[in-house]
Amino acid sequence: MHAYRTQTCADLTAADVGKTVRLSGWVHRVRDHGGILFIDLRDTYGVTQLLCDPDSAAFKDVEKVRSEWCIRIDGEVKARDASLVNPKLPTGEIEVFVREIEVLGAAKELPLQVFGDQEYPEETRLKYRYLDLRREVMQRNMTLRSNVVRSMRERMWDKGFREFQTPIITASSPEGARDFLVPSRLHPGKFYALPQAPQQFKQLIMVSGYDKYFQIAPCFRDEDPRADRSPTDFYQLDLEMSFVDQQDVFDTIQPVIGGVFEEFGGGRKVDQTWEQISYRDAALWYGTDKPDLRNPIKMQVVSDHFAGSGFAIFAKLLEQDGTQIRAIPAPTGGSRKFCDRMNAFAQQQGLPGMGYIFWRDQGEGMEAAGPLAKNIGPERTEAIRQQLGLGVGDAAFFLAGKPEAFEGVAGRARTVVGEELNLIDKDRFAFAWIVDFPIYARDEETGKIDFEHNPFSMPQGGMDALLGDPEDVLGFQYDLACNGYELVSGAIRNHKPEIMFKAFEIAGYGADEVEKRFGGMVNAFQYGAPPHGGCAAGIDRIVMLLANEANIREVIMFPMNQRAEDLMMGAPSEPMNEQLRELRLRVLPPEA
Repeated sequence: MHAYRTQTCADLTAADVGKTVRLSGWVHRVRDHGGILFIDLRDTYGVTQLLCDPDSAAFKDVEKVRSEWCIRIDGEVKARDASLVNPKLPTGEIEVFVREIEVLGAAKELPLQVFGDQEYPEETRLKYRYLDLRREVMQRNMTLRSNVVRSMRERMWDKGFREFQTPIITASSPEGARDFLVPSRLHPGKFYALPQAPQQFKQLIMVSGYDKYFQIAPCFRDEDPRADRSPTDFYQLDLEMSFVDQQDVFDTIQPVIGGVFEEFGGGRKVDQTWEQISYRDAALWYGTDKPDLRNPIKMQVVSDHFAGSGFAIFAKLLEQDGTQIRAIPAPTGGSRKFCDRMNAFAQQQGLPGMGYIFWRDQGEGMEAAGPLAKNIGPERTEAIRQQLGLGVGDAAFFLAGKPEAFEGVAGRARTVVGEELNLIDKDRFAFAWIVDFPIYARDEETGKIDFEHNPFSMPQGGMDALLGDPEDVLGFQYDLACNGYELVSGAIRNHKPEIMFKAFEIAGYGADEVEKRFGGMVNAFQYGAPPHGGCAAGIDRIVMLLANEANIREVIMFPMNQRAEDLMMGAPSEPMNEQLRELRLRVLPPEA
């Protein structure tokens, strides 16, 4: 007989009745039924019920075990009484009578319970993560994550991609976030960096003649944490292809991502048509470049209805250059109580308020109500209603000013309206490609042009586009949004050195600086670089959506807390003096 088990805790069925078996696992819970002890024994595969009474030589030892002790038992498989069969368990028809027990690992008093659904502070859960990970929901989440990664790999191999690994220690590169620097012992005063992404290396793989690359890649960024972002490291499905245009990338990655959501989405609907929306339209309609299309609300510009109207605040505002009035339709939101709640929401967001109109039935026909309706009159109000496609019982909310100042609030207001009015289809994954990102933006205070988005994207129109107004230049850059989250980001790359130098020159970077920062890639592009492009999909975020979790730490095995600390391992920690001397480093005390 095997030293620890002949079966797992999920294997035994009625066909095994009468067999002598050996099982190992953790004591999930202990129940004493008048001198008969029942133990639910758990391993990663399932649960088997054990029983023991004074007739067993092991009874006194079984009496001593407590929750989360790791034990081995030998026993006889018995059929449960028909009234005691548990149809929810694969092993629910049987139980094992314990004849012998060995304690493999006793447990101290637990800082958190594994059995049950008790809530514990996140700090406790992360400090004792090895216990937290034993809980059923965490076992389920981590199994899901493993299966998703396996599925991604298989799908990429099926599409003719090869998996290559890129360096983890490399040179610092400005990718939009802070690097984690690593001091060099052999080169005192110099530093390596952990890669924010394999961006430059995967492009060099294309220059090296490998047509299709992918990798389940770890990425490292010293960022502020959010619910959907780790503060230190994350994993992505990273891919690159040669001789492709933007649509080729979409056609390649869509069945991979869509297939994963269909396979692991638990029956939720997965949209088959993935709309392509320009960055500017996304900002206008949804107030964000990662819209949740499960929410049917689409914002519209209604400036013409307020120009020269009796509502002086909006009318005067529209006399200023670059200002707009946008409306957020609110189907079924036509009550003063709801309108007042949304007005209060706007004030919480730092705005003076949010104008509104709602339409109600007065018996003799429809009436528009609210302060705005009184000020602009029935003709303009009716024109707004018709433009927005609204009717009795509906409302509309209005935000005014320069779009960049209120778009974020407008997007959040759209989400709140959708949630409060139950307009969002929760059992659906809705995808959209966001395209046509502007490469440059002008700083309003300094007038300086700088990169707005990925500086390595090929500008639409090539060199000719860079000879016009920089603010009109769009890149072949794209993101994939799903349910309000960015899941994929990518671009067709700028592989021509002359276009790259010109693109950086517009943003104020001279050729020498480009050579210094990106010399390896720029030099490589002078030796026959193919057109290429690709993208990266955030694995942690994808699993978070599939697991229906609101926090990314629920799908990462050993995450940091919100202060980028590993409470379990004690990181970050102070270095020893010997380490600092070897690296020729000195630590300055923190600023007061």
